[in-house]
Amino acid sequence: MSAVGKTNKVNAPKVGLAITTALATVVLAGCTTSVAPRAESSFNKAQTALAKGNVDKAVMHAEAAVLAEPRNAGYRAMLGAAYLESGRFNAAATSFDDALALGDSDPRTVLSYALAKIALGDNAGAIDRLEQWENDIDPADLGLALALAGEADRGVHIIGNALRAGQNTAKVRQNLAYTYALQGNWRGARVMAAEDVPADELDARISEWAHMAKPEDYQRRVAGLLQVDPIYDAGQPVHLALGNFPSQDTMFAEAASQAPVETEFASVELPAEPVAVAPVEPTPVVAAAPAPAAAPVSRPQRRYVANAVVQALPVTYSQRASAPVSKPAAKVSSAPVSRIAAKSSQRRMASTSDRATDSHLVQLGSFRSKEAAERAWSIYQAKYSQLSGSDKVITRAKVDGKTYFRVAASGFGANSAKAMCSTVKSSGSGCIAYARSTPLPGTVDTGVRIASR
Repeated sequence: MSAVGKTNKVNAPKVGLAITTALATVVLAGCTTSVAPRAESSFNKAQTALAKGNVDKAVMHAEAAVLAEPRNAGYRAMLGAAYLESGRFNAAATSFDDALALGDSDPRTVLSYALAKIALGDNAGAIDRLEQWENDIDPADLGLALALAGEADRGVHIIGNALRAGQNTAKVRQNLAYTYALQGNWRGARVMAAEDVPADELDARISEWAHMAKPEDYQRRVAGLLQVDPIYDAGQPVHLALGNFPSQDTMFAEAASQAPVETEFASVELPAEPVAVAPVEPTPVVAAAPAPAAAPVSRPQRRYVANAVVQALPVTYSQRASAPVSKPAAKVSSAPVSRIAAKSSQRRMASTSDRATDSHLVQLGSFRSKEAAERAWSIYQAKYSQLSGSDKVITRAKVDGKTYFRVAASGFGANSAKAMCSTVKSSGSGCIAYARSTPLPGTVDTGVRIASR
């Protein structure tokens, strides 16, 4: 539609995200990934409700879809669309930002995010995101969005160039007309608007623009374009915040950066090399513990890894999930050792040759709460395919007066335990192999084996 034409909101066709806006009609394609039926059903209901103009229902169903599938970029964008149509600019900006952070690559999501930020008075944030995507956004949309964000001269230049380059459409002409108005060039605005607006409606159109020309009317301008009534907005519900649903790699990096875990591993737990201890030889494990090389990764390195997850955005979840979390620069090549080994017959032989004996365990981490240990087990399983078929063993330990919960995998023989630890340590994480009959120092109980399947 044009920059100024108004449509009946109830009857206007909408698919996913369609807004009666000066910008190009924003259409959010349905997610093509395999998702939980409950999430997909809610998403479809949100689309239907939005198409019928039932904004409140659209919000309700979109929130349900996000809650069921919190790291789905398409559902986050759909939620942003519903919020935007309801006039909830703060919540909309957050949801669109979440979608982009999760890998949404549709420039129309960027436009919607920019509109929401402009409506909140955050022109700098809108411009910054628009500039990042300027090569992917339709010039007519980009120019008007920049004009709405306070850069009208730049907007006129961009849209004018598009018009001269052959994009002589009603949308381009009317977006340029409105951009002229935002620039204060009322003569240019009238001349350009007259190309498509009937003569008996032209004065009303120009008057409408003039009534929203003051700098402080930024929210009214966006609301007028979207044909929505802005409402008080406390923001996206806290329980839907993306931070509540970190990726596996983020969770792993955060767990690895916990100082108590490092202290336990460095001072008591980890020897310089993986040790498979026979039942009658516990002493070498204790003696090797104070070795300076025991800590797998220093604390500053782990904090850097955790930050790098954020710096790498936006990428798709599948890309993040497949990337190794910790990679010491001097020790690991670009291809993790565990991935190469996972495809080789040598790794298969190493991991299965003596696993039937079930005489050894492999400790993978140590945490300050049992809940954290339980979560970590899921992360370890996703990270190391060699744990398939292993049982988890969580034991309580006391070290230097502090209680820890250690996570170990059982079902290994001496050789396969050592091979497993080599794989784990090659990815930059801590690991120790030990005999079932010889618990590690500080162990309070023998743990409870819980099937991993």
